[in-house]
Amino acid sequence: MADELQQKTNTEVQANVEHKVDPKALGFDATMLVGLAMAIVIAVMLWKKVPAAIGKALDGKIAAIRSQLDEAAALRKEAEALKAEYEAKARAADQEAAAILDRARHEADATLTKAQADAEALVERRTRMAEDKIAAEERAAVQQLRATAAEAASKAAARIIAERHDGTADKALIDQAIAGIGRVQ
Repeated sequence: MADELQQKTNTEVQANVEHKVDPKALGFDATMLVGLAMAIVIAVMLWKKVPAAIGKALDGKIAAIRSQLDEAAALRKEAEALKAEYEAKARAADQEAAAILDRARHEADATLTKAQADAEALVERRTRMAEDKIAAEERAAVQQLRATAAEAASKAAARIIAERHDGTADKALIDQAIAGIGRVQ
């Protein structure tokens, strides 16, 4: 029975396969209808000038892109000009900084030289002042020594005179001095 059932099913499947009919319209099968529909769509697109519109759209895009490229090139040139300007300013600033540094070094050297000269002059002045002070102290000491020596000599002379001369001898000396004054005139 299973064989009979299987045979019957096989027969029915074969009958369906053989009786299957491909759809046709106006004598064209499905593949030909799809091709004809595509040809009509392409013809309508050509008639409505769709490729030209697509070309115009692409040309517009190309022009926009070209415009953007030109603008980018102009911006790049401007940026390069600004870069060159700032590089020149940076170089000028570096040169100015070097010049300022050089001037500062020269001023520092001049200030150092002046300070050394001033210090030497101050030392010389102080040395001279010290020498002058020492000389003044020496002179004062010599004068004091002379004054002390003169005082000591006068005291010694007075004492010697007092010891060697009495009042009569003094009178004779005074008389002799007075007589000598009268002759000098």
